[in-house]
Amino acid sequence: MDELIISVSGLRGIVGASLTPEVVTRYVTAFVDNLPPGALVVARDGRETGPLFRDVVHAVLTAADRSIVELGVAATPTVGVAVRRERAAGGIQISASHNPSEYNGLKLFDNRGQVLDAAAGQRVLECYHQTPSCVTPARRGEPSESSQAHHDHGQRILQTVDLPRVQSRRFRVLLDSNHGAGGLLGNYLLAQLGCQVESVGAEPTGQFAHPPEPTADHLQQVAALISRGDVDVGFCQDPDADRLAIIDRDGRYLGEEYTLAICLHHVLRHHSGPVVTNCATSRMSEDLAIRFGAPFFRSAVGEANVVECMRREGAIFGGEGNGGPIDPRVGYIRDSFVGMALVLDAMAERGMTVAELADELPRYSMHKTKVAIQPARIGPLLDQLTARFPKAAVDQLDGLRFDWDDSWVLIRASNTEPIVRVISEATSATAAESLCAEVGDLLRSC
Repeated sequence: MDELIISVSGLRGIVGASLTPEVVTRYVTAFVDNLPPGALVVARDGRETGPLFRDVVHAVLTAADRSIVELGVAATPTVGVAVRRERAAGGIQISASHNPSEYNGLKLFDNRGQVLDAAAGQRVLECYHQTPSCVTPARRGEPSESSQAHHDHGQRILQTVDLPRVQSRRFRVLLDSNHGAGGLLGNYLLAQLGCQVESVGAEPTGQFAHPPEPTADHLQQVAALISRGDVDVGFCQDPDADRLAIIDRDGRYLGEEYTLAICLHHVLRHHSGPVVTNCATSRMSEDLAIRFGAPFFRSAVGEANVVECMRREGAIFGGEGNGGPIDPRVGYIRDSFVGMALVLDAMAERGMTVAELADELPRYSMHKTKVAIQPARIGPLLDQLTARFPKAAVDQLDGLRFDWDDSWVLIRASNTEPIVRVISEATSATAAESLCAEVGDLLRSC
């Protein structure tokens, strides 16, 4: 667990173990060497080690004669908006996303304000591995500061909803930012939407009140707080605020899959066009696209892959089932704030609670598991699985996915561990669990 987790779009590690100033120096150097001329936008989430790595990033950029637009504590989607506003060459978000507090990391943005695509990220990786060890260069020069980042991001979002209609409802909202970066813009946006806000963990201290990934188990105390209070809806963010989970007023955890589906349903009621999700996202989104006659496309797992497909197909909306809606009107990046605004707009327009919005969606249950397998065995095992399910539609876009009329299962090899992840979805929890178990047993027995 102390190894560096590195991919085409960034890296994460345990501070002082796998993630050190020297590693960050090499990685940022590799990133800058692959960028066109121009300034870089830099921000961080609320983690205590953020200032340390901010100083390292600043040192590398100033040594490379790059101007810096420093946002301070800001959400990941805010960085994407700022890159476009500043016409910057790229951006760096210092964050470990939903990993525990001992982690930190970097997310990289291109000059379009989106996370690096696979080709650009691969060039950075290759350069990183070729970069010799070096000492963090001395800082020189001072970055410029942008005080407009949160305001600009918020205004883009407000333009996507019927603002007077939402304001007139005076929704009571509990916002749990868990001491990450989301509280700053979150409270501003909800206030602009006319909401009465109870804010939990708004201060970006990095002292997480509960484990940072917004899952049902981790949000039990927040759900209990909502059920005891006078609240219309609860919104829960991960530390860098690109993911959103929803809790209804009775304290029922709707989860992250429903974030995308509720938003998509609302968008498709007003706009027509292609929709993109990744191949591990709930079938709810595909069913909604079919209902509204919208072309539907799947991408490989990963935000950059979703965005690439959205751009290629001219999608009006997309995202990932981990609570990450992507609205091109705001930016090609997962955005919890987009999720909050669209959910509230849907509630206001239709006079429905968030529970009612969720309950009218297609009903599925998802189950996830993993199986320990050495990488060399994965290819032959996938071939045997294909022979086992001859009546299923087979998709090898990312791993191996089998589709039936009422269920599907995805088998993907991990990029960082000797395991295979198995995700299934069916019309009942029992059926989803059974499908996962069947595939897991086949993988172990082969």
